[in-house]
Amino acid sequence: MAKKTALKTKKAPKAAKTDGRVAEIARKTKETDIRVRLDLDGTGAAKVASGVGFFDHMLEALAKHGALDLELLCKGDTHIDDHHTVEDIGIVLGQAAGKALGNKAGIRRFGFASVPLDEALAQVTIDLSGRAHVSFEGAKLLGKGKVGNFDVELLEDFLGAFASASLSTLHVEIRSGRNQHHMIEATMKAFARALRQAAERDERIRGVPSTKGVL
Repeated sequence: MAKKTALKTKKAPKAAKTDGRVAEIARKTKETDIRVRLDLDGTGAAKVASGVGFFDHMLEALAKHGALDLELLCKGDTHIDDHHTVEDIGIVLGQAAGKALGNKAGIRRFGFASVPLDEALAQVTIDLSGRAHVSFEGAKLLGKGKVGNFDVELLEDFLGAFASASLSTLHVEIRSGRNQHHMIEATMKAFARALRQAAERDERIRGVPSTKGVL
């Protein structure tokens, strides 16, 4: 009588462990109360409530095109205006990005993106340098006024706050445009793509991408 033999099945290999680049930041002042969770290696998922409708739309675009997972809740003094809310969110997101990047070993460091949106064209260059600087060209083209309840000049304030808090060098150019919504959205998408590129890991880079050895 033939012996029955048990079928042997191979166990699936365990997934390689990766060190997640995730940061959670909470910041409370007399003007805003903000909580953020940021995952640099996300899929573009966003759950945001800034209290400013158009800005929520821009933060969702930042997550989607930056391949970030972003959770953000802000309670701000929007009964006064939106300035404190937008600028402080820039600060907290910059702090979260800096924390999630850690010592920046193995990242590309530099990022550039040029993004059109119909008649609008925006370009953003970023260096995760450890030095805060922002150059914003296009304020005259963008002009004044509001998109929804969003004061358009707050775009520059948000990006400046992010650069300062994350210790990044940021060059922003609005090259063309007529519609303010389009110009702001093109800029945020270009910022997202540039940040994504700069924060990406490159297996050819050993250690910190700087001859100084630190960033």
